[in-house]
Formats: sequence, structure tokens, C-alpha cells
Amino acid sequence: MFKNLEHIGIAVKDLEASKGLFEKLLQVKSYKTETVESEKVSTAFFQSGETKVELVAALAEDSAIAKYIEKKGEGIHHLAFAVADIRAEMARLKAEGFILLQEEPKKGADNKLVCFLHPKSTNSVLIELCQEIEKMDLA
Repeated sequence: MFKNLEHIGIAVKDLEASKGLFEKLLQVKSYKTETVESEKVSTAFFQSGETKVELVAALAEDSAIAKYIEKKGEGIHHLAFAVADIRAEMARLKAEGFILLQEEPKKGADNKLVCFLHPKSTNSVLIELCQEIEKMDLA
């Protein structure tokens, strides 16, 4: 079951320049920056009220974010929804005909297990499912 919109992911070319822009825009500092080696990206998170924004920048030309920016430019990349049980939600969505980009959740940024849904099955919107990692989730 979807709990809430967890964050909005924005693809950016220059993480440091974009951090400065969003600090001015939202009037808050980034609460976390993180590298996700498996995705070849660097991220920065902002919290404004109950809303989170994740800036995502490529660390390599062959990363999905680099390819996205090359094709579509900077901008909204994905919507992330918090779920109570990511594996159950993945099974439900797969049974409903949605295309999952991975069969098992993987560790993402901001202490989350994540899974993406292919935009072909979600009206061209990349959807991320995310669940807070607890010690038992890593087993």
C-alpha cells in the first residue's frame, strides 16, 4: 500500500550548482548528500515541510541519469512513493501488469530499499517505490 509521496527526484548536471539554487529557492540547506555507487550518481536531499526533493547527478557518462539528461535535459526525473512493505507492493504491482525494472529491491539513497517501475507502464512517469531500511530488511 502506498503511504505518501516520499520525494520528487530531479536530474541535474551540476550537483553543487543545483544545491545552491535549491537552497535559495527552498530557504533550507541540504540535509544529506550521498553517493550511490551502484547507480553511478551523487544525490542531495532537501526537506521543506513534509516535502522532500532529491537532486540526482551522474558520476559517469554511462549512468542512467547521464543518459536521461542527454535525452531529455535536466528536470523532474521520478516520483518516489513510500510503501509499508516493498516486496508485497512489488508483487501486487507486477500482478496488476506493471513492469518492474528489477525483481528484488535494492539499496538506494537516504537509507531506503527501492524499486523502480518502467515508465512504459505508468504513463511515461518513472515511479520509485521506497521503504525505510530496518535491520531485518538487509537479511
